[in-house]
Amino acid sequence: MIEPEAAPAAPLSAKKPTHFRWVILGLLFFATTINYLDRNVMGILAPDLKTLFHISDIDYGLINGSFALAYAAGQLVSGALMDIIGVHGGFAIALILWSAASMLHALAGSASGFRMARAFLGVAESPNFPASTKTISEWFPRKERAFAFGFVNAGTNMGALLAPAVVPWLAIKYGWQWAFIGTGGIGLIWLAFWLPLYRAPAAHPRVSPEELAHIQSDPPEHSVKIPWLTLFTYREAWAFAIGKFLTDSMWWFYITWFPMFLNSNHKLDLQTIGKPLVIIYLMADAGSIAGGWFSSSMIKRGASVNRARKTGLLICALAMFPVFFAQGIASLWPAVIVMGIATAAHQGFSSNLYTLVSDMFPRQSVASVAGLGGTAGYIGAALFQPFVGWMVQTTHSYKWPFVCAASAYLLAFVVIQLLVPKITPPKSTA
Repeated sequence: MIEPEAAPAAPLSAKKPTHFRWVILGLLFFATTINYLDRNVMGILAPDLKTLFHISDIDYGLINGSFALAYAAGQLVSGALMDIIGVHGGFAIALILWSAASMLHALAGSASGFRMARAFLGVAESPNFPASTKTISEWFPRKERAFAFGFVNAGTNMGALLAPAVVPWLAIKYGWQWAFIGTGGIGLIWLAFWLPLYRAPAAHPRVSPEELAHIQSDPPEHSVKIPWLTLFTYREAWAFAIGKFLTDSMWWFYITWFPMFLNSNHKLDLQTIGKPLVIIYLMADAGSIAGGWFSSSMIKRGASVNRARKTGLLICALAMFPVFFAQGIASLWPAVIVMGIATAAHQGFSSNLYTLVSDMFPRQSVASVAGLGGTAGYIGAALFQPFVGWMVQTTHSYKWPFVCAASAYLLAFVVIQLLVPKITPPKSTA
């Protein structure tokens, strides 16, 4: 009996629409998780390393300032490089470099040694957010971008969440050096997934025509990339950069000084600090995703991009005020909750702030603008870190850093509103 010929495979367009953009989003999430896991190791170990190597609070502020200044310098060029060479190879190079930089901390034995290691790590980690912002702008339509970036931004919290779970165990069982080596090596695993899986949406074999049409559903954008120096002439770029200057410095204060604050004010050590930090960064995770979801859902319900993004920014700015009272709270868990609210509000604010870049600029310039803002943000952090160290060492109090943290976000919102009363693409790019 002659078997009938098999029916030809249905064309991809007749198959169920694909959702491969969410796989790409997952890769960005894990890259950011690794990024923040590596940079959080120093903060977790800080109380012990300060004692072991006789590092003062001012020295510790300068160590963190070295990271921030190097990160700022790296973002000044990394965004433009991502726009030129693309995120496929650029992201891979960044992962290799920052994994190596993290592991090299194991060789440090003094404040100056840690300053050099942190500076290398800062430069190497700087491409992460420009690359992520560019990738999201290429893979997601505008109505999904805030949620997508909120999900990626949640990786910062997941990294901060994993650090207190992993770092103390590595340090206690194998020594502090292995906390840097072990976490630094994780980034190399990510490359085994990124390199074979990433392609541009239009060229990706696992993206159906339906999904590609969804990704490209926004109105056509001007195809000419804005020259890098010309970005400085846009109020929109300045609004983003000033917003990052004011708020990134606060986030870096949370990451690097919260363990120190819990150690000095609540007597937590390497064996007891893990659970409070886990709670703080779980709350930050929720804030990151909720902040991005909130403005995206407003847009889906018919709100303008301007109203949705700015409503999200304002709510998060107002939610930051309770951290003002953190210094005066005597009980551990109420202090932890207040600090968790602060991290959640920051991440919600950050998710919407980063999304403004893709709202206001064409895809070809997104990474450059994100890098410019990142530079401003970490210049702010480089200035704020020595200030925190000086205040803590001279006053034995975190009062004024917390005052700054409580007020910086509302000030950033006011600046954004003054410079960009209505969010629209710059006229020369429309």
